[in-house]
Amino acid sequence: MVMIRLARVGARKQPYYRIVVIEKDRARNGRSIEVVGTYNPRTNPATVDLKHERIDYWRKNGAQLSTIVSKLVTKNPASAAGSAPLTPAIPAKAAEAQAEAAAPVEA
Repeated sequence: MVMIRLARVGARKQPYYRIVVIEKDRARNGRSIEVVGTYNPRTNPATVDLKHERIDYWRKNGAQLSTIVSKLVTKNPASAAGSAPLTPAIPAKAAEAQAEAAAPVEA
């Protein structure tokens, strides 16, 4: 069975984790199939970088998430990862009205 779980790669007392796709019976830091993200709990707030499309691919092919990785995936949805803050869309008529209001009035 294939699992998506954490593999620790940080130094002593400085944890840093890779989120890896690996066979369930392999060692924690054994040879992985693919690295699909990273997790750094030492930053404030903790830094999580996920490849959501690859995680979805592996889940569709039967990979199971560990409990910690499932929490990280739910707290960091795909739409929020790597995207700029969204600004509300202004309809064209409202944009014209704002432009007219901002234009100086001639006497």
